[in-house]
Amino acid sequence: MSAFTAMKTLVLTAILGLLALPAAAQVEVEVPTAEKVAVLADKRIAESSGIARSLRHPGIFWTHNDSGGEPCLFAINQKGETVAKVRVPTAANFDWEDITQGPDEKGQPCLFIGDIGDNLKRRASIQIYRIPEPDLPEDAEKEVLSAEPETWHVSYPDGRHNAECLMMHPLNRHLFIVTKTEDGRCALYRVPEDRISGQAMKLIKMADLNFPSRPREGKRPGMACMATAADFSPDGSWLVIGTYSYLHEWKLSKKASLAQSLAAPARIIQPPLTKQMEAVCYDEDGASLWFTSEQLPVPLYRLSRK
Repeated sequence: MSAFTAMKTLVLTAILGLLALPAAAQVEVEVPTAEKVAVLADKRIAESSGIARSLRHPGIFWTHNDSGGEPCLFAINQKGETVAKVRVPTAANFDWEDITQGPDEKGQPCLFIGDIGDNLKRRASIQIYRIPEPDLPEDAEKEVLSAEPETWHVSYPDGRHNAECLMMHPLNRHLFIVTKTEDGRCALYRVPEDRISGQAMKLIKMADLNFPSRPREGKRPGMACMATAADFSPDGSWLVIGTYSYLHEWKLSKKASLAQSLAAPARIIQPPLTKQMEAVCYDEDGASLWFTSEQLPVPLYRLSRK
C-alpha cells in the first residue's frame, strides 16, 4: 500500500468514526435517582467484582473479590456491614468475575460463581462453581465453610474469550455468560442444561452483542464498550448488562427468544460515576438496581428503575 493510499484510508476511517459517534451519543440516556447507601466497612472486600441478591436472607447480598483473592464469598447487608465470610472448599480464585443466584433442580436456592476472567485469553477452559446458598453464622467474625461445590468446566465453541458477566434466568434456569471486549463487539453464550460436575462442556453461542463507544465525563469513551456485570430481574422480564460507564436494560418478551429481545434497542441508564463498576443485581422486588465498584473505598449504591 502506498503512503498516499494509506493516508486516504486513515482519513476515511477517522471520518467514519466521527460520523458514528453522534449516532451513539444521540440515544437518550436516562439518569434516574440513585443513592449511595453505604461504603463497605470490610476492607478485605477491596475488589467487589460481582454481587448477587440472597434468595434465603432478605436484605442480604453476596459479593467476592477479583482475581488472586481468596476463594471466599462475603455476605453484606444494606448498611455495608459484613455478616458472613464463607470459604468455598476445593475452589480456586483464578479470576472470579461474577456471581449469580438461582434454584437448583429441586428448587433450592444456590449461588453460582463465575471463574470466567481471561484477560490474556490463555485459558483452555473456565470454571463455574455451584453451592447451596449458605446459612449465616451467629458470629459474623468467624469464617465458615460452604458445602462442597459442584465444578463445571466450560469452554467456548469459537476460541478463547474474556468475560465478566454470569447470570441465571430465574424461571427456566438457563445460565448465561456475556463476553467482554475492548471494542464492544461481544457475544452471549449459554451453559448446556446437562451440567455434570467435573466434566468438560462446550458453551452454546446465542447472539452477538455490541456496546458502542459512548462519551461520559470522567470516563474514556471506550469504557462504555466493556461488559462487566449482568443480572435478570426476579420475574425474568428484564435483563441488565453493565459497562464501566452505563447500564443497558432490555425488556424481555415471553413471545420472543432472548436473542430476539436483545436485538431491540436497550434502555441506557447513567449510574453515578464510580471507579470501576463490575457488579450489579436487581432488588428482590425488581424496583431497584444495586451495584458496587472495585477499589477501596467500595461503595454500595441503590438506583431506582422508575
